[in-house]
Amino acid sequence: MSVVVVTDSSSRLTPDELKQWDIRQVPLHVLVDLIDLRDGIDEVPYDIHEVPRASTAGATPADLAETYRQALHDSGGDGVVAVHLSAALSSSYSSAVQAAREFGSSVRVVNSRSAAMGVGFTAVAAARAAGTGSDLDSVESVARSAVERTHTFIVVHRLDNLRRSGRIGTAASWLGTALAVKPLLSLDVDGRLVLDQRIRTISRAHATMVDRVAELVGDRQASIAIHHVDNHDGADELGAALTGRLPQLEALTVADMGPVLSIHLGAGAVGVVVQLAE
Repeated sequence: MSVVVVTDSSSRLTPDELKQWDIRQVPLHVLVDLIDLRDGIDEVPYDIHEVPRASTAGATPADLAETYRQALHDSGGDGVVAVHLSAALSSSYSSAVQAAREFGSSVRVVNSRSAAMGVGFTAVAAARAAGTGSDLDSVESVARSAVERTHTFIVVHRLDNLRRSGRIGTAASWLGTALAVKPLLSLDVDGRLVLDQRIRTISRAHATMVDRVAELVGDRQASIAIHHVDNHDGADELGAALTGRLPQLEALTVADMGPVLSIHLGAGAVGVVVQLAE
């Protein structure tokens, strides 16, 4: 058998990718009034980010424990590496740590310190290592190395969703008065959403994000995912700009942000996740 990788639905991995890499996924939750919708399992309205009363919740300890138990069984005892949404953005990581205690050292929980494909890239890196027969310590090491090589930038078009979300870290101090600002945000080394730069227009914010990514990557190889909240055109334009600036990219994909992150970022938001090659 081999080590099995588990992640959560923030990863934005497609069903085909989950199947290809034998990655198990635990749902995050979207809450609307008294309705609990499981991301990746239940149908969530595409415009859920426009619903003021919508909120989110992390993966539950019960779901995590059950998934870990089955994954550990399927691994034949070789172990489980679980890669989850940044602990600074969701309760999922702390719930995962709690759930993993039942299994001792056989289940290793990794804080991605990222979101969306920042989680997905790291889970795939771990699953790729597991697929080559690497042992539990090695698969965990690969995952932690991938975390260090992952960077995320986000531009939001409006601030309403961020104000409601409560997950804006040090950016909170200026959100109340910066009505004209289209902030370029990033996830810091601890996985917190922080202000990178104050910018006045969307076009300039997008251009600055491209510059930041191009500077980060340089001549190295990297994989990039572009995410968006109901902004296909903006995401495609970013993809074209980055492909032009960085012809050596190993892969570039475009996908929606997913309902959980969309609720916090709002319509029009775009994000770029970069994982540098080793």
